[in-house]
Amino acid sequence: MNIASIESIPLRIPFTAGGRSDAAVWGKAGLQTADSLIVKVTTDTGIVGWGESFGFTAIPAVKVVIDSILAPEIIGRDATLLEKQMLDLQRKFHVFGRSGAFIYGLSAIDIALWDIAGKVAGQPVHQLLGGSDAVTLPAYASLIRYSDPELVRKNVRRALDSGFRHLKLHEIDIGCVRAARKEAGDDVEIMLDVNCPWSVREALDMTELLRPLKLRWLEEPVWPPENYSGLAHVRQQGGIPVAAGENASTLMDFQHLLEAKAVDFIQPSSAKMGGLTELRKVFALADAHNATVMVHSFYDGPGLLANVHASAALGGPAAMVEWRYFDLEVQLYGEAIIPKNGTMAVPRGFGLGLEPDADVIRKFRLG
Repeated sequence: MNIASIESIPLRIPFTAGGRSDAAVWGKAGLQTADSLIVKVTTDTGIVGWGESFGFTAIPAVKVVIDSILAPEIIGRDATLLEKQMLDLQRKFHVFGRSGAFIYGLSAIDIALWDIAGKVAGQPVHQLLGGSDAVTLPAYASLIRYSDPELVRKNVRRALDSGFRHLKLHEIDIGCVRAARKEAGDDVEIMLDVNCPWSVREALDMTELLRPLKLRWLEEPVWPPENYSGLAHVRQQGGIPVAAGENASTLMDFQHLLEAKAVDFIQPSSAKMGGLTELRKVFALADAHNATVMVHSFYDGPGLLANVHASAALGGPAAMVEWRYFDLEVQLYGEAIIPKNGTMAVPRGFGLGLEPDADVIRKFRLG
């Protein structure tokens, strides 16, 4: 069973976010559309698998890499040799960098090949990863950045009223975090992702202010993200559990991050760091270093489904799923993947378990 075709499909879906968003690493202030890149892989036997690359402003570069370099290299290869193909391709193209567009593109193709593998085996992906009897997983609402305490308060209330008991903020202003805690009360878990804004000294100064707010974790407090020794210092001295990993791109990156004792929670992103083939290895690596995997899932397509399957099979009782708390005009999977009462259903169908809505792809496809 060989790979016959690979098609990269950029999508742009309008959304609202409970008020005007502020500028953040994923886009400019007032962002009103969510851009994503999904990949369709078809075998010579007619089986179709779907994958997803990390999106936003990375999409044009990733699409060029997939269409002009990766697809011509991969078409004709055996679709069943997942581990071998990914290793061969990483080795072949390592001179182009071990992060960014090449790894993102490989990630999408790898996820699609796992979707195909599950369909061929007649099993959901979580069964291929070791099995799971989980019907649902807890989900946390991952809010956009507002930089406005009143908007934060309103959207925390909106998330709580829709059933979430775990929330993640992307604020860097202490007043916004205080507003969230005041609205949520003490019984709701709040995580804070600040997207690498501070020096080690600045991060430690901020932990002094943040400690009373009882955060579940502080995510990526240090610039640059690969300053693992600085991150470890914040973890040791700051008094708040630390999370990081969405900017790590290879298994070696995660090994270095864990060896530095830099994190309590490690956050691989299947759509950025090699797909499920690499993601599953991080779970074993994290176990050996007494860290908890909390997969990064700031997307809504096949990459999210891949993370749900991995978390169900490998994440243990602590596993949670990140739900990007946008109000998209349409969902790629309709109502099937939207959390209900703060939990997300684990798909039971073969492969990733759900098929993208062809009408959504047709209507919101770019180009």
